[in-house]
Amino acid sequence: MNREFYQGNRQRLYRKMKENSLLVLFSGTEVRKTADEFYPFYTNRNFLYLTGLESRELVLLAKKDGEGEVEEKIFLLPPDLLKERWTGARIRPEEALALSGIQDAGYVEEFEEELHRLAAAGNYQYLYLDLYKEEPSDRDEPAHLLSRRIREVYPYLRMENANMLIRELRTIKQPCEIEAMKEAEKITCEGITAMMRASKPGMYEYQYKAVFDYVLGQYGPWGPAFPSIISAGKNNFCIHYYAYRGQALDGDMVLNDVGAWHDHLMNDVSRGWPCNGKFNERQRLLYECALQTSDHMFRVIKPGMPMKEVDAEARRYNAGLLVDAGVLDKVENIGTYMWHGGAHHVGFDVHDAVKRPEIIEPGMVFCVDIGIYHEDWGIGFRLEDNCLVTKDGCENLSAITPRTIPEIEDMMWKGFVPVI
Repeated sequence: MNREFYQGNRQRLYRKMKENSLLVLFSGTEVRKTADEFYPFYTNRNFLYLTGLESRELVLLAKKDGEGEVEEKIFLLPPDLLKERWTGARIRPEEALALSGIQDAGYVEEFEEELHRLAAAGNYQYLYLDLYKEEPSDRDEPAHLLSRRIREVYPYLRMENANMLIRELRTIKQPCEIEAMKEAEKITCEGITAMMRASKPGMYEYQYKAVFDYVLGQYGPWGPAFPSIISAGKNNFCIHYYAYRGQALDGDMVLNDVGAWHDHLMNDVSRGWPCNGKFNERQRLLYECALQTSDHMFRVIKPGMPMKEVDAEARRYNAGLLVDAGVLDKVENIGTYMWHGGAHHVGFDVHDAVKRPEIIEPGMVFCVDIGIYHEDWGIGFRLEDNCLVTKDGCENLSAITPRTIPEIEDMMWKGFVPVI
């Protein structure tokens, strides 16, 4: 992503804002892990989408007047040579301006005074903040804390939720985002195929993870786009499994739900395979049902299709295959073996924070995730690919990663990769 990308995103946001309004966005703060240790800092994705800046405690302030003109300013952590000796160099104004295209910069200790000056001037009616919470119990972010103070000190400022506007922007991916996602797909493919080639009976889940992490480490310091889900055998029946302590025994299926990122864009790919490199009869039957369903979805997804129909059609089609195969008694009982939907959008987040559309449009990217979990047979896996909607259909961005049974078995027998 370049400076023009971030400038364009901000301009599109400003056009959606009301006149005589202020916008305040925060990059976020560190979260304490234990004692004097913090978790690695992770920049708020909306802030990153609009600025390209990755650092804690930054603030973006923009003001839009009655004529629609916008002025913007970024507030940075001030230079502190002693602290920087311990935790690294801080972003300097000239670096922030070069990365973001924001022409005015100050330091965070000036922010409160400048906000007060603007709020007290009487020229602004609205204040936009990113007030999103996934759950009501989530910890308060700087925006939530500021919103409380605003209600007390400046009750005449009407609060608006910038999160809803930014979600609309993030729903349709721009060409540079799609190109970045394609690069991420190549990295993910290398990580998954390395696990396939290393796979053998007796291998532990943490060893599969080590192989994947090693491959991603050759492309940069970021690691996986999200916590990898890698499991074997009975652990496949925990949908979001992160323990990595299980062992793949001969005949077990290995499930992985993993992704890399490139230039801030993420992907989400799932593949399943028998740890011994050869699908048995039952594994083959269920996997072919999932594969045929996925292939069907990539034939029918196109602009104009209702978004809710992606999951609904996948369930209907897979149910029909499982009934025909004698696995499922009747179509309406598909929930016995399909435990989740899978059409979530991907982008700057793996479960991308977009405005969930009613109708599919070109430029959307979401997952087609077909999971089958047959506990009585001890077989659980999912086949998940990333779908780019085009002007007249769709494209499977993750098709480069082996997904048919012959492709998977051939990859697994190409050569053993030592476990890291």
